[in-house]
Amino acid sequence: MHYESIPLIPEIDVDRIYTIHYFEYQKDFRFSGESHDFWEFLCVDKGEVEVAAGSAAHILKQNDIIFHEPNEFHNVTANGKSAPNLVVISFGSTSPLMDFFRHKILHVSEQERNLLSIVIREARLAFDGRLDNPYQQKLVLKEHPPVGSLQLIKQSLERMFLSLYRRHTRFSSSAAIREPNKLTTKNADYELYQRILSYMEQNITSNITMETLCHDTMLSASKAQRLFRARHSCGPIHYFCMKKVELAKELIRSDDRNFTQISECLGYSSVHYFSRQFKKFTGMTPSEYASSIKGLSEREDPAKDL
Repeated sequence: MHYESIPLIPEIDVDRIYTIHYFEYQKDFRFSGESHDFWEFLCVDKGEVEVAAGSAAHILKQNDIIFHEPNEFHNVTANGKSAPNLVVISFGSTSPLMDFFRHKILHVSEQERNLLSIVIREARLAFDGRLDNPYQQKLVLKEHPPVGSLQLIKQSLERMFLSLYRRHTRFSSSAAIREPNKLTTKNADYELYQRILSYMEQNITSNITMETLCHDTMLSASKAQRLFRARHSCGPIHYFCMKKVELAKELIRSDDRNFTQISECLGYSSVHYFSRQFKKFTGMTPSEYASSIKGLSEREDPAKDL
């Protein structure tokens, strides 16, 4: 029997990475702007920002993603009301399919958010330094990065781009009808997952337990655990505590309340317990975090000296 192979030619090939950033900006942060000869995208994980792309200005909200083509001037400004979280990644690609993304503002799905989270996770494992320095222009690879980290970054970005392309072209209409039973199950699980998320958001300033969560959402503990472990590799209560800390970080960056007021606002029993929980999830005390973000935000932009 004679076998014949089919060459695997990528439709989108990300051949290099320049920067990977996950920013937690203060509410009044402004990046004056730049242009460079490679691609970049900005995705809003939380909050709202104004982004300039060439001569156009756009307001981006949570889960919006904007692509900047090579040599396009771009900047970003927080709205002065909320402290945004942003993912900014610059990369090289000469694939013709990238033309689709020129001047595009799209909305990322849950699947695409998960792929983006893999990129951030692997970047933290593979590169030295912090991902939240807005003026960092060079990634430094660790001496012994985990096996496959760079490949996972590459593949996750390519999969995210392909997913965005498929969802926003005619391809998606025919592909969506496949495997209806599996899709129905996934949709049902997603609705239950969203029910828990909605409950958490409504009670973010309270203390909830597994018992109260299951009672109020009418789900079993095993079902709730399975839904969250599949998506976040942790249980729902751990995830809830993490989200409270994320909100605390946003309130700290907004600079409108002191730590005691933030602790009370979020329903912590004391400012000391709040501080312990904050350090558990961030590795820093609230004071250390505030100083760190303030220092990065107020650092002089080296681009001004060029």
